[in-house]
Amino acid sequence: MPATTLPLRLPELLAPAGSLQMMRTAFAFGADAVYAGQPRYSLRVRNNSFGKLEALAQGIDEAHAAGKAFYLVNNIYPHNTKVRSFLADLEPVVALGPDALIMADPGLMMMVRERWPEVAIHLSVQANTTNYAAVRFWASIGVKRIILSRELSLDEIAEIRDACPDVELEVFVHGALCVAYSGRCLLSGYFNHRDPNQGSCTNSCRWDYKVHDAAEDDSGDVRRVPQGAGLGSGPRHAAGERVWLIEEGTRPGELMPVEEDEHGTYILNSKDLRAVEHVARLVAIGVDSLKIEGRTKSPYYVARASQAYRRAIDDAVAGRPFDVRLLGELEGLANRGYTDGFYERHHTPDHQNYLRGHSESGRSLLVGEVLGFDPARGLAEVEVKNAFGVGDRIEFVHPGGNDTVCLERLEDAAGAPVGRVPGAGRRLWLPLPATVQGAGPCFIARFL
Repeated sequence: MPATTLPLRLPELLAPAGSLQMMRTAFAFGADAVYAGQPRYSLRVRNNSFGKLEALAQGIDEAHAAGKAFYLVNNIYPHNTKVRSFLADLEPVVALGPDALIMADPGLMMMVRERWPEVAIHLSVQANTTNYAAVRFWASIGVKRIILSRELSLDEIAEIRDACPDVELEVFVHGALCVAYSGRCLLSGYFNHRDPNQGSCTNSCRWDYKVHDAAEDDSGDVRRVPQGAGLGSGPRHAAGERVWLIEEGTRPGELMPVEEDEHGTYILNSKDLRAVEHVARLVAIGVDSLKIEGRTKSPYYVARASQAYRRAIDDAVAGRPFDVRLLGELEGLANRGYTDGFYERHHTPDHQNYLRGHSESGRSLLVGEVLGFDPARGLAEVEVKNAFGVGDRIEFVHPGGNDTVCLERLEDAAGAPVGRVPGAGRRLWLPLPATVQGAGPCFIARFL
């Protein structure tokens, strides 16, 4: 008899939640679960409304009422002070019933295991799990799910899946990438004593830098940081033999040497991860959860990203081909340029051109958020985020599917016609397509 083909398993779509609004938006646009941080013990201290137990309880209760999961991040590598307070601070949180704790430090995991053996633990990406032996180790001590390192290729993930068929695996598919190895960065601590691994990263890699050629910079009053402050070592290509100096925008005249090897430099900003074109392969591999980064981002970000990856997952499971329009839709999110990270190590020029062409074809910009609909006027009230006006081609982004129209009418609160609004800070009124009315959260994007 011919072998039967098992149906593809539907992976979880996991979205970030820095607030209740982000959580609700993520669920409305297709996420199956969200993750939020406990501020003192996660790597996102800022922009986090879940520091209050009341908000955290409300989030967990709403998620469970909707049949969704709520994971709590406790992934710092703490110093002694935080270890001493950890169990006492965590006790009321565990009582709220989060579906899992996302953790990295083995000491904290041991403490949780001893105090609450029934609580599920997911291993954070901060633990740098890059091979199947490590996955087996963590599983052997009771970790339920492993969030794999971002530095793995698709083939390596497949090998881990084959070697560890009974362990839940999670990978990142979208969002910011740290230039350091899985987030083990020292830049923020070096510049201003804000430790990334304690949750207070100032994203120093994304500041305004200028690069100088030391051979062309012969000014005598420049203070240079000692050579030991440079990053990296090893084999050098020809360009690496030149001495490069880097200058941060708020420290004029303070030039730091940058070491470079055959792969380039490592101090400057990374592009953002976008792996939507690899979702079908990840589904075929059998990855259990696909994760979007961005707890400090906006509700629009989580709406657009969740919607795109929801469609990609559903298409992959149903056997439909990849919808290249998703590349352009994700271009509408603020980004630093996209990369698929380490999933594919060597792209062909044809593959690069394919992705770039489709990305640029559908670029858009968030211009408004719908606040409500007035049936008497037949218009929706919109909080303006960016410039737009009558005649623009706009897209209504909502949970039921997006609608594109040419804007023909725009009014102020008094009903006076408005031709164009120059930027954020106002509330205006415009007509909504019938399919959008009452469909849930709705954002407006203008095609560029």
